[in-house]
Amino acid sequence: MNGATPCDGERRVMGDRRNAARAARHAPLVLGGGIAAFWMALMLNGCAVGPDFVAPKPEIQNNWIESTDARVVTTGDVMSHWWRTFNDPTLDRLIQIAATQNLPVRVAGLRILEARAQLGVAIGSMYPQTQEGFGAAQENLISSRLANQANLQHSFASFALGFDASWELDFWGRFRRNVEAAGANMGATVADYDDALVSLTAEVARTYAMIRTYEVFIQITRENARVQREGLDIATSRFRNGATSELDASQARTLLESTLADIAPLQSSEQQAKNALSTLLGRPPGSVDALLYGPQYIPTASSRVVVGIPAELLRRRPDIRAAELRAATESARIGVAKADLYPRFTLFGEIGVQSSSMSTFLAPGSRFFTTGPGFRWPILNYGRLTNNVRAQDARFQQAAVTYQDTVLKAQREVEDALIGFLKAQDSAINAQRSVQAGQRSVQLSLTRYREGAEDYQRVVDSQRILLQSENRLADTQSSIATYLIALYKALGGGWEVGAGKPIIPEAMQAEMARRTNWGKLLPAHPPPATDELAPPTPAGKAPILRKPIW
Repeated sequence: MNGATPCDGERRVMGDRRNAARAARHAPLVLGGGIAAFWMALMLNGCAVGPDFVAPKPEIQNNWIESTDARVVTTGDVMSHWWRTFNDPTLDRLIQIAATQNLPVRVAGLRILEARAQLGVAIGSMYPQTQEGFGAAQENLISSRLANQANLQHSFASFALGFDASWELDFWGRFRRNVEAAGANMGATVADYDDALVSLTAEVARTYAMIRTYEVFIQITRENARVQREGLDIATSRFRNGATSELDASQARTLLESTLADIAPLQSSEQQAKNALSTLLGRPPGSVDALLYGPQYIPTASSRVVVGIPAELLRRRPDIRAAELRAATESARIGVAKADLYPRFTLFGEIGVQSSSMSTFLAPGSRFFTTGPGFRWPILNYGRLTNNVRAQDARFQQAAVTYQDTVLKAQREVEDALIGFLKAQDSAINAQRSVQAGQRSVQLSLTRYREGAEDYQRVVDSQRILLQSENRLADTQSSIATYLIALYKALGGGWEVGAGKPIIPEAMQAEMARRTNWGKLLPAHPPPATDELAPPTPAGKAPILRKPIW
């Protein structure tokens, strides 16, 4: 092909289009000297229009705001199986079950299979797009009332059998860009799968901490009710002995009944949290009680936490990698749209036999064939193709900005969880002191009331304050665990739980294999790790043909 092409720096000038058109017009002149050599050279000299993807540069802070706190460690790797820091075998077991049975994670795994199949479709489009056999057996009758019927045969048969093929050459890289886009999209689904595991592990741990928190709340409430019942017995005894009025007994009973009334809503919330955990485990409600063995305490961990540095989020967080790969997908599709601006070169051919009689169907002379090159070039498209490129460019820019926004939100989530974790620990110290003081206050008020030195209102107040203090302490301890879970989720920990495991269960794979020929896509091997995912090879550097996925 003579003259410049739009590939070198994508110089979209009219001279490029005139040179391409001139080459297309002169194509028939060189067919006799070697049609195959010409068109293979045309294809191999082709390049890929459109931009090669370059990841946008997001704004990354140098270090965390709270990095100077002694409890924050910025050196070392974030724990891959971070839930083990709670040293709770029950939680470990729940997360392992959820990783293999959670239904949304299975859906994410199935989307990987779908994307792999779509990549196979894109690769297959690089080969001859039309390859089909054809045949027909017809009996024809022409109307006898047509004009100019002299020597016209009104009834005749027609038999044909043949094969035809058509191959649009990937001169402008349209198909290679489409493969590039499909490869990036498949990588994004892998990152989505890992992100589903990150969310799952965090949600299982958070729900488990919630269940344990409600159990502690119920224990606190029942223990306070026991203490209040003792106060009621004292007040009732003093009233019967004439030492006090009935008011003291009434106040004591009011406080006791009010405390007991709090138990039912807590039990309701506890059961709802268990139902949520059942769903996360892929089980019907009511099936997790047997799994919640062990002591009923709020999960606790070390006061120190390894958070690494902000730049590591780009490698660890699957949602950031997914956003980057989706931007790569949209970038490659710009090239697909731009290729429509230029002519499409095609090789086509048809061969077969044709006869009006079965007796001469395979006789010499019944063979026919048609072959040659062709091109199509949409010229008067009234801006449709150009605006399609512009629309695709806007989609890419949206994806690039979304990627940058995802990075910023990830940093904010880490900072929010980190400050919450640290300040909840500080608050827990004061809450613990408040509980100790409240317990002492209850003991003293009961003693002084028994001795007649105080009225019962002081007892009521001290018991009410103790209950509030103990609930506040439990809530703060729960916040420490919840913030730590949120922090590890924000750091991108948890997707490693799926390492080395199939993305969908073997039983489901067998069911799919019985229903459909999945070829080499089943068994579904584990996907690459999130930190190994990278945008696919740019179309301009990719091979013209790749091995098809049969």
